[in-house]
Amino acid sequence: QVQLVESGGGLVQAGGSLRLSCAASGLTFSWYAMGWFRQAPGKEREFVAGISRSGGSTELGDSVKGRFGISRDNAKNTVDLQMNSLKPEDTAVYYCAADFQVTGLDVAVTTSREYDYWGQGTQVTVSS
Repeated sequence: QVQLVESGGGLVQAGGSLRLSCAASGLTFSWYAMGWFRQAPGKEREFVAGISRSGGSTELGDSVKGRFGISRDNAKNTVDLQMNSLKPEDTAVYYCAADFQVTGLDVAVTTSREYDYWGQGTQVTVSS
């Protein structure tokens, strides 16, 4: 079965950096656009970053532009989220997600309802 396993979360001070990683198994990774979302307590799930099947196209949420970056390694079946200049408002559970795309489609996806598979999430806490 498909599994997406996030790692790299933890506690960091404001201004610091973290790198999240998502390892995918049970699917043909290069057929899937990948994304990162986050959800803070009492808030809706928020798009953070997305990357196309090839990695040639990326999208970032407005609140993280200039601070976060997304990358993937199709040989290792992993997608990473590099988070810099972290703020307390970045505190949330971060989820990795996979969106199957038909041949010829190679776009980053920003809407959660498009995604087919989700990981269990990893907690990121930024202290002030």
